[in-house]
Amino acid sequence: MDQKTRQCQNCKQNFTIEPDDFAFYEKIKVPPPTWCPECRMMRRLAFRNERMIRKRTCDLCGKSFIGMFPQKVKFPVYCYDCWWSDKWDPFKGGTEYDFNRSFFEQFQELRSRVPRPGVNNGGKTGKIINSPYINCAGDMKNCYLVFGAQEDENCMYSHFLNYCNECVDILYGSRSERCYECFDIEQCYNVKYSQSSFNCRDSFFLYDCKNCSDCVGCIGLRNQKYRIFNNYYPKEEYFKKLKELNFNSKKAVFEFADKFYNSEIFKKHPRKVYHGQLVKNSTGDYINECDNSVNCFYGKNLKDCKNVFWGENMKDCWDYFAFGDTDELAYECVSGGYGNYNCKFSEASWTANRNIEYCANCFNCENVFGCISLRKQKYCILNKPYSENDYKDIVNKIKNNMLERGEYGEFFPLEISPFAYHDSVAQEHFPLIKEQVMEKKYVWYEPEERAPKITLNSDLLPDSILDVEDGIINEIIGCKHAGKCEHQCTIGFKITSEELAFYKSQQIPLPTLCFQCRHAARVALRNPLKLWHRQCMCDKPNHGHTGRCFNEFETSYSPDRPEIIYCENCYQQETA
Repeated sequence: MDQKTRQCQNCKQNFTIEPDDFAFYEKIKVPPPTWCPECRMMRRLAFRNERMIRKRTCDLCGKSFIGMFPQKVKFPVYCYDCWWSDKWDPFKGGTEYDFNRSFFEQFQELRSRVPRPGVNNGGKTGKIINSPYINCAGDMKNCYLVFGAQEDENCMYSHFLNYCNECVDILYGSRSERCYECFDIEQCYNVKYSQSSFNCRDSFFLYDCKNCSDCVGCIGLRNQKYRIFNNYYPKEEYFKKLKELNFNSKKAVFEFADKFYNSEIFKKHPRKVYHGQLVKNSTGDYINECDNSVNCFYGKNLKDCKNVFWGENMKDCWDYFAFGDTDELAYECVSGGYGNYNCKFSEASWTANRNIEYCANCFNCENVFGCISLRKQKYCILNKPYSENDYKDIVNKIKNNMLERGEYGEFFPLEISPFAYHDSVAQEHFPLIKEQVMEKKYVWYEPEERAPKITLNSDLLPDSILDVEDGIINEIIGCKHAGKCEHQCTIGFKITSEELAFYKSQQIPLPTLCFQCRHAARVALRNPLKLWHRQCMCDKPNHGHTGRCFNEFETSYSPDRPEIIYCENCYQQETA
């Protein structure tokens, strides 16, 4: 089918449906979407709350726990142990489909009767050890306030962290150890205040460095040691200068950061079209080992995928958000993974589901439609079991009924998200103020008032970690933003004993911002989930072209940004 242009029914802007889009929709037997890719992403993100956790009680056992739903939600919420137990019957709230009513209306009514798990934790083994303050995570041990993560140990205050140990204040980190305040790192050890670096160790303030050690304030280096601002120093002189930098002092860290990010090498060093490596016939950003994948972000080992945000080891998955490990043939899904196959329009459902549609919190299920909180079930509709033949016949009729209503082929409406918009991931990427949320009739809860009793203002903290006494763990420190920002500031925060031990062992000065505001500062470092068509800016004749390079590409660096953007070929020659 030829390319077609349609108007998005949400933002009213035109968007293009390509021939490969039509081929995929035909393959999975769904109609083309009526929302543009960006609006579809925003809608999916609104169905996942990662970071906004709070204390509430379990609606089954009555015990207090930390979860992602506030007490005021209008559906039952169980603690992790109760939800995974056999103490309740998921079929109890089941019902027959009413062809005279909207499917989404019936699904919302089902949700009011069937319990949801209070946290979205799981993993390959399901083991969560001594880590009550986490969410959207699996196989974690001794972790605190870590979200969207798997197989981490002794980590704190981090987001999208995988296979890491003793890492603190990280956004998008993988297979790293003893790292602090980093964004987009992999296979690093003892690296601090760094971005987009791979296989580096014992370094500070790196940007796009690979296989480097003992470097400070460097950008675009490969296989180097003993460098400061990209300049080489003999080993003894390097360590003398490193000691003089005095990074155990908060003031010294801030001054060096300002000097580095305003330096000529940082401003004028070219950036590659995308962050990542080993990409073939693919577009997006922060992608690695991807093949024939389009408009993907924070992905690894993606093949034949499109519009994926944060996924790994996936094949033939389109319009997908959150993890998806070993998923295949999925469309419009949120929070899946571990071997799902042919899953559509579903959220928070993982572990070997097959042929499921419009489901939530379903695990190891096959051929279920419009179901919530089922485990190891087949041939169910709205949590009511059927024979195989009846199931297939009724589902076909439901789909035709939904097509007539304009429902089938679309993800769940934003209005029925189980989360308040400002609690969801959508707020981080597509922020809305209260008035906009209310106008669109999305879910809104008034934020809980925070009035912690501050015992120590952050500007009175010792400048050097060497001067911090153990009694600091008894203080409630006032966040520097004092709740006057848009970052869901906690106003006050505490230093845990484990956290203090990490700071002292690594000689890191104490933070002056709460963990929410620190996270927001890291979020501000990343490029947007959007691509622009541009031409390579390289004009160096030794890179194999006369005049300006003619290569064109899609990049997340908008044309109005000051960075110098190179195609991959020119960048590789620049950093060789």
